[in-house]
Amino acid sequence: MKRPAKNKATAKPPPGAAVDAMFETYPKSVKAKLQALRKLIFATAKSTSGVGALEEALKWGQPSYLTPETKAGSTIRIDQVKTSPGQYAIYFHCQTDLVETFRELYPKLSYSGNRAILLDAAEKLPEAELRHCVALALTYHLRKRKDAGVK
Repeated sequence: MKRPAKNKATAKPPPGAAVDAMFETYPKSVKAKLQALRKLIFATAKSTSGVGALEEALKWGQPSYLTPETKAGSTIRIDQVKTSPGQYAIYFHCQTDLVETFRELYPKLSYSGNRAILLDAAEKLPEAELRHCVALALTYHLRKRKDAGVK
């Protein structure tokens, strides 16, 4: 007995296709910076112990990075700042102390409340600082479990 052919219209798009499509909607200057930030997030995840595989998805219409395998980290999102052309941001869960910690470590960075690091597309990406911030976010729950004595 022959199996029916798959209907291409109902086939799931490959993982990351929605995120790739989202990147195509950004202005050229912001797109380049967001792609550099995306690359930095993946490289940091790969080199940070305990993070595990990183999943990229769209959450709240923004490229988002999660640690579903280990549940070690807090979700990171990136996007352009809609109200400020030429600005983009890296967003963190507002109910964590991550941005408060980043403010103490890197007071020269620009912040939005307790939820984001703001960046300017016309300026160089502060890579060293962002790598550290991303690593802290990707291991947030891991550290909290360790502090609570939970394995």
